[in-house]
Amino acid sequence: MTVLWTASDAATATGGCNQSDWAASGVSIDTRTIQAGDLFVALKDVRDGHDFVKLALEKGAAAALVTHRPDGVPDDAPLLIVEDVLQALENLGRFARQRTTAKVVGVTGSVGKTSTKEMLRTVLQKQGKTHVAEASYNNHWGVPLTLARMPQDADFAVIEIGMNHPGEIAPLAKLAQLDIAMITTVAAAHLEAFGSVDDIAVEKSAIIEGLLPSGKAVLNADIETAAILLGAAASHDVIEFGTTTSDWRVCNVRLNDHVTIITAMAHGQEYLFKLCVPGRHFAMNAVGVLAVVDALGADVTRAALDLFEWCPPNGRGTHETINLDEANEGNALTLIDDAFNANPTSMTAALEILAASTPRDGVGRIEKGRRIAILGDMLELGPQEISLHQAIVNDAAIDAFDVVHCVGPLMRHLWQLLPAEKQGECTNAADALRGQVAKLVDAGDVVLVKGSKGSKVSTIVDAIRNLGHRRG
Repeated sequence: MTVLWTASDAATATGGCNQSDWAASGVSIDTRTIQAGDLFVALKDVRDGHDFVKLALEKGAAAALVTHRPDGVPDDAPLLIVEDVLQALENLGRFARQRTTAKVVGVTGSVGKTSTKEMLRTVLQKQGKTHVAEASYNNHWGVPLTLARMPQDADFAVIEIGMNHPGEIAPLAKLAQLDIAMITTVAAAHLEAFGSVDDIAVEKSAIIEGLLPSGKAVLNADIETAAILLGAAASHDVIEFGTTTSDWRVCNVRLNDHVTIITAMAHGQEYLFKLCVPGRHFAMNAVGVLAVVDALGADVTRAALDLFEWCPPNGRGTHETINLDEANEGNALTLIDDAFNANPTSMTAALEILAASTPRDGVGRIEKGRRIAILGDMLELGPQEISLHQAIVNDAAIDAFDVVHCVGPLMRHLWQLLPAEKQGECTNAADALRGQVAKLVDAGDVVLVKGSKGSKVSTIVDAIRNLGHRRG
């Protein structure tokens, strides 16, 4: 077993008191996924983690981080007792950061955080031992948990940092003590909690407060709020990426059904590389990733080649072939699963991908392959939510679609403005559309499902998958 935490180190980090000696190989907050040898952290959320300490120990946890001995737990159980479990987790993360020489990259942005984090995992793990959270652990417990899990001998670490309200990013960035801070973009997301996109930019730029004195900021130069980000980074070295900058410039992006071909320039050198999925927004993030690799002093040429191995995380633009007839390989549709989240910027990107796709004729009951959009509500947009949904009708990509199905009371405002020939079904909830998918899609179609997580259009994705046999 590789020891991540000894009882002594954990007590030093947290100021807690050990009830016995132990050594842990990992850190867990969930008994459903806990591994033997993990330190179980009894956080309070919807349920109190102390209620699960007994189960965690029965499953082989090395010890439990608690404020008291829970009922049913033996007197000799390996417990690390602290005053506040969340604060103790933060202290574990802080201690883990201080004891490693890893170069730490922090990633934030209104769109593309997780995809960019995974791109960085793909390229950096080829150049050194790389620590990255397996999920979107980007909040007040996710960031310290990711840090607490970081091996002491890591070469690189990538920390995703998110927010829903003002004041959340700076404390997490300071905890991570960043060598590189990257902002993918700033867009209209979480507007319920912010007065404007400028206010969102101010909050996103707070990641720079976590930069070490020698740290560098990697910033998107194309966005309207770039000046806010640059102002926040004035005391640090800045590397810009985008179509208008001379640092890492996106020269050309070509999309087809299966790949994105990108040409970029930096330091007078041209980089030509590919991604295994279509997406202009993916191309921009990929060039930002190369800027981060450059800032780290790692091998950029190798990273550009390795980017082809990256695939989007589930629900963030993955392309799947759904074979509707096991006896006929050609009787299939293409599903674009972008149902994890949505805001106006990511919606525009997803619509462009669908418009660039090529349906297949002559393989389904309808004979003509179609571009079909199934769109769910974009949530947390504040007072502008209706107008932002209505504005989708003006997106240039809409002309290329055969039919648009709308899910949710906000998307109804878009549906009402669509040309009659493009109006598909319009329902207030995903459940009402889910049962109709068999008659709404056909072999040869390319089907995009996009919406905020709360719209539950991911259940429609599952229903389409259940029509046949899935291939990535």
